[in-house]
Amino acid sequence: MGRGAYALARVAVIVRASAGWLWWLGVLAAGIGVLLPGLTGRRIGVLAGAALFLIAAVVVFMVRRKRYLTLARGASRAGKSVFLQDRAVTVRTRRRAVRWWLLLSFLAAVGSSFAVPAAGGMLMAGLGVGLWAKALWLGRWERANDVLLWVRPEWVPRGRPAGKAVNGYQTTGIVAGDAGPGGARRARAVVSAAR
Repeated sequence: MGRGAYALARVAVIVRASAGWLWWLGVLAAGIGVLLPGLTGRRIGVLAGAALFLIAAVVVFMVRRKRYLTLARGASRAGKSVFLQDRAVTVRTRRRAVRWWLLLSFLAAVGSSFAVPAAGGMLMAGLGVGLWAKALWLGRWERANDVLLWVRPEWVPRGRPAGKAVNGYQTTGIVAGDAGPGGARRARAVVSAAR
């Protein structure tokens, strides 16, 4: 895993970092889209959007789950020299990396409503729900195994914590860092050294 001091970011925080923005931008785009009659009409647009919402959520939730489990089961214990990245830093870094993609996706979702009202926005919202559900799934694994999963940030420049560039995860105790299982903020931030 490398020697010396280095940073670690929570896997679940990376996964869920864009979920909220995708959800709210998707809801906004769908709301705007409903105001447009579109080529297909509102009823067909909303029905198509509902189908896209469900498909997107399920696909995002299911994709690479085996890879996540393989990395999680093979994770090593983090050393005492690591720095645990704050949740806010991880979220800010991830959102900054995808901000233009989110903006373009929002504009595309609104634009698509001139053809199929609301469908593009509902697709975006489905992507957000899928990421959120995957983070919760990771949180259940963390609770069941009484550990938190971490990854080196430089291995996930594109926000893919289960991508080919990731050589492995590391673990800490369940109270390490300022985010609980699944990547949500703790009610009271508990910051402890990796053990």
